[in-house]
Amino acid sequence: MATAPRSEPPAPTSSGAERAGTVVWTDRFLDYTWTAEHPMKPARLKFTMALAESLGLLDGVELLEPSPAGLPDLLRIHTPDYIEAVEHAVPPVGSPVAPPYGLGSPDNPVFPHMHQAASTIVGGTLAAAREIAEGRAERAVSIGGGMHHAMPDSASGFCVYNDPAVAISWLLDHGFDRIAYIDVDVHHGDGVQRVFYGDPRVLTISLHQHPATLWPNTGWPEEIGAGAAEGTSINLPLLPGTRDAQWLRGFHAVVPGAVEAFRPQIVVSQCGVDTHREDPLADLALTVDGQRAAFRAMRELADRHAEGRWLAVGGGGYGLVRVVPRAWTHLLATALGRSIAPTTPIPPGWIDRIRAEAPRADPPRTMGDGGDVAYRPWDGPGGTAETGDAQFDRAQRAVDMAVLATRRATFGLLGLDPEDPRD
Repeated sequence: MATAPRSEPPAPTSSGAERAGTVVWTDRFLDYTWTAEHPMKPARLKFTMALAESLGLLDGVELLEPSPAGLPDLLRIHTPDYIEAVEHAVPPVGSPVAPPYGLGSPDNPVFPHMHQAASTIVGGTLAAAREIAEGRAERAVSIGGGMHHAMPDSASGFCVYNDPAVAISWLLDHGFDRIAYIDVDVHHGDGVQRVFYGDPRVLTISLHQHPATLWPNTGWPEEIGAGAAEGTSINLPLLPGTRDAQWLRGFHAVVPGAVEAFRPQIVVSQCGVDTHREDPLADLALTVDGQRAAFRAMRELADRHAEGRWLAVGGGGYGLVRVVPRAWTHLLATALGRSIAPTTPIPPGWIDRIRAEAPRADPPRTMGDGGDVAYRPWDGPGGTAETGDAQFDRAQRAVDMAVLATRRATFGLLGLDPEDPRD
């Protein structure tokens, strides 16, 4: 695969100067509302946009308002009977153990106008894809997207329609034939992986909490793709408690080498932030600083290997006040090329708004957690250096074992040496 020919990406169609980055936003994203008890709440999106605005990040930025995705685009990924079931779903009586199409379960309760709300999420990610494909932007971000668990014929993991998969399918039909998808959500990107598991045109990379310890219990290193696509599904599972330094060591030991070998024309990133140490649904231990470093690393990969083309979407993240707004404000800044230092104070007006709308919350005071994002690059089998900190050293060894398992499973199929840290 390292020597596969690379097609030319589509030429820009716009006559004016390209915009560095585009933000896709509509208040209709807030209609994707489950139940009062459900952990995925649209307030996280509202608080993010309010924080970005209060920092002046969106000054001079014209937000791109999307239209809902139509049936032809939903049919790229989803079956007709499933779409029809979503369109006509009504709240069920009771809580069936195995509800049809995954609808009506505790994870995926039916809510009013569900099809319209979910279609708008997909429309947002498609709008971002079009901006890049048609040359109006190098980078585009839609924080409302990232519903990576939805399956072709069922809802799953808070996800009704799989917007990243729909957008990737659309890009494949509009001039792109080598797409790298990088998923940094704490949960395995199982839906996107399944859709493209046999498609050699799409490289899917997922870094996630170990499947033995977290739903959906998939994403083992041995899941490598099928047929002609063997080697294009890459999974790096990380143990609970993994911190910034180990996570970034793992990322840089696996992702850059695979992306360089694949030679994509565009990078698509699912940027879930439930990897944070305060997230209530998972057990990794990243800080906002570490998440910011991950976003910047993915943008750099797009700059280096895909002529800057980067499509970023949101995803998981259930620290509604203290985590998601800061992390995704950094994501917006990264896409716009407008860096915000982690030491930047949170504007008092935003804190006042949080106190009014969520009086029990403890708002953060700065745009970072004081996390240390320095990491030692992976240096091959047996290269784990001892620091004298027993807990840190154990965590480092665990990450290095995971890195080696992942590289041995896939790197040879990409024309790389899994034992050589230079690859």
